Amino acid sequence: MSRAWFARPLETVATYWRILRRDGVTLGFTSHDRDLWFEGVLHRASPGMVPSAVRRSAGLDEDSAEVAGALSHDAISAADLAAGRYDAARVRIGLIDWETGQHEPVWTGTLGTVSEEDGGFTAELVSRKADLLRSAVPRTSPACRAAFCGPGCNLSPAFFMHEASVTGSDRTTGSVTLACDTPVADLVGGTLQWLDGSGAGTTVLIRGADRHGAVVLDRLPEPLIPVGARALVREGCDHTLETCATRFGNAANFRGEPFLPGNDLLARYPSPLA
Repeated sequence: MSRAWFARPLETVATYWRILRRDGVTLGFTSHDRDLWFEGVLHRASPGMVPSAVRRSAGLDEDSAEVAGALSHDAISAADLAAGRYDAARVRIGLIDWETGQHEPVWTGTLGTVSEEDGGFTAELVSRKADLLRSAVPRTSPACRAAFCGPGCNLSPAFFMHEASVTGSDRTTGSVTLACDTPVADLVGGTLQWLDGSGAGTTVLIRGADRHGAVVLDRLPEPLIPVGARALVREGCDHTLETCATRFGNAANFRGEPFLPGNDLLARYPSPLA
């Protein structure tokens, strides 16, 4: 049975919030003056992170919440925020009775935009109701709408994961040269997960390849990854029917309509044959 919180003039109640990062790290915090341990997670007191007002509604409008804090605490550093370790991390905010240990979540969602200013940070929290704003019916598109190796694509990611090592890097171009048996062109659009160095555990997008055979990443860690560091790369896909059929042999699962006339069909005009 759910407890009626704040029903008495004096309550032994504190707030807690838990962050579950995509790399498997879980951080717990509480507004109580001492650490609290429950559900297998240590919630640290006075972390320099304070949740603001949380609004919940019975309708379908997205609930709002925000957290703010200081970057001086060891558990949340500016380097980890800049490296993207908290991107799309799951967040749970709740109440706990520090005498009985009874607790109840009041808000769940994910971390959205994180901004840094004057040695502190502010993070926007996106509630689960945001999923209700997404269209349940897929729209037509000439390219495949399915995520590569995701639902609908049905390919196993294990066949397209390869271990590589760094042989060089260039911060001015955001590129990294890798020793890998897979052609660089097949890695474009894929992902790279660092296994060593300051970025260990983080995953970045491979945006392209330069003429020297290096991959261009969307973000390089600080400090720069040293030569010899290991990484796990996953091949990419350009989501075209030709690639799906010839490279992957997966045309039966292609989630697109490449031959469907577009909205500009009536505005088109014939072009002379060469």
